[in-house]
Amino acid sequence: MEDKVTQENEVIALYMHLLEQWNKRSAAGMSGVFAANGSLVGFDGSQLNSQKEIYDVLVEIFDNFPTASYVAIVKEVRMLGDNVAMVRSVVGMVPHGEQDINPAVNAIQSTIAVKDNGEWRIALFQNTPAAFHGRPEVSELLSADLRQALSMKN
Repeated sequence: MEDKVTQENEVIALYMHLLEQWNKRSAAGMSGVFAANGSLVGFDGSQLNSQKEIYDVLVEIFDNFPTASYVAIVKEVRMLGDNVAMVRSVVGMVPHGEQDINPAVNAIQSTIAVKDNGEWRIALFQNTPAAFHGRPEVSELLSADLRQALSMKN
């Protein structure tokens, strides 16, 4: 059995790979990290169930929209069992052709990963708007943190 730190690092790598595939606009790469029966809840509330449905919808998105790129900060990795983990993160998006995040689309992401046949896969990925209604100072702090992460990435 792998130690907890190794498992946590593997799960973080899986999550970051998911975002890299989005940033590359790769429907095959992004859907490929999901379990066959994995689910994705999009920023707009869209619910996609199965690798195939995730792939089909992402192809449409990537073919028709100049998607923004993610910058992420992992906040927590929690092992829920020997073969189940949760990743909580915050993300900003840099619009296509721009250099700064768009604070209006900052989000909170939750990912549940499962290990099957020795390989980590995403069972559930949820992307929720970080609206922070009535708390603009929290939104501003998140944007500042994401801008710092973006500057370290570049």
